[in-house]
Amino acid sequence: MTSIKSLRWPMRKKSGLSDVRKSSFKTKQLSFLAVFCTIMFIMYRITKYQYHQEEIDKKSSSWGEPKVYPTTSGNLKGLPQGIVHANSDLELKPSWSTSSSRSKAVFSNRNLLAVPVGIKQKHNVDVMVQKFLQENFTIILFHYDGEVDGWWNLDWSSNVIQIVARNQTKWWFAKRFLHPNIVSIYDFIFLWDEDLGVEHFSPSRYIEIIKQEGLEISQPALDPHSTEIHHRITIRSITKKFHRRVYERRKRRARCSDSSEEPPCTGFVEGMAPVFSRSAWYCTWHLIQNDLVHGWGLDLKLGYCAQGRRTKKVGVVDSEYVFHKGIQTLGGSGHRMTKVSKLQKTTM
Repeated sequence: MTSIKSLRWPMRKKSGLSDVRKSSFKTKQLSFLAVFCTIMFIMYRITKYQYHQEEIDKKSSSWGEPKVYPTTSGNLKGLPQGIVHANSDLELKPSWSTSSSRSKAVFSNRNLLAVPVGIKQKHNVDVMVQKFLQENFTIILFHYDGEVDGWWNLDWSSNVIQIVARNQTKWWFAKRFLHPNIVSIYDFIFLWDEDLGVEHFSPSRYIEIIKQEGLEISQPALDPHSTEIHHRITIRSITKKFHRRVYERRKRRARCSDSSEEPPCTGFVEGMAPVFSRSAWYCTWHLIQNDLVHGWGLDLKLGYCAQGRRTKKVGVVDSEYVFHKGIQTLGGSGHRMTKVSKLQKTTM
């Protein structure tokens, strides 16, 4: 009897050890499975979130859907259906984005400021960039003097795109880096010079006005005390919100009247501070010649890209105006300065 009991005890002991081992193995399996499922769930959520954000990105433009422009589809037939993505943008993408940073990139930046800059105008550009960044603009700086290192001490320097090409002009940069398929997500493109004072200018109020008035191509009016003014139509009228034409009289002869249909009497903005809608920029980019340097005379042709009658779709905004300092760069502007007091002028 004793021997039988003594035999059962080792058997129970072995059975207990076996159960413990099996239980431990199962616990490890369950732990591994739990970790694996957690990782897969996280990956699924990230993928779903990214897809959701991309869908929102396609639909959230406040100035109409980004226009899809024709591509050389014949050369892309070898790609799987649905993989072709013809457009891009100028948004900076962090290596590993958080939800907040990604949401900001998707929803906030819908307008673009592009400026050719030199280190001598660093202070003025700093003031301009800070004002536009406060309005959630995407900003790209074209360094025509090759001096980039001198800009890195500014707080915003890592938040803007900076491109360097020595002795190149605004239109050279625009033709090569602002292709319509690259900037198609932006509602408006501000292609400005570096010598503009923005103390009396609000980007958000300006955009509100040009949307309300249906201006496809526009510019802020120039302070009458600006150092350099080339065309009468660009001078600010203190009594108006915006104007589309100018009236001029010289020695009892009307230079610009109600019958005038051509620039610079109507349908005109100057090359120093143009603002383009998405559709207008698509046309303007194709208008810019590849070998264009200073762009003299180009502003007289911009009205062709106004997506309608230039007398209705092109205008100058008076309530949001800038000060043109007339600082000559890259060999000078080539324009003759017009003294404000010489001509009689009215706008409407």
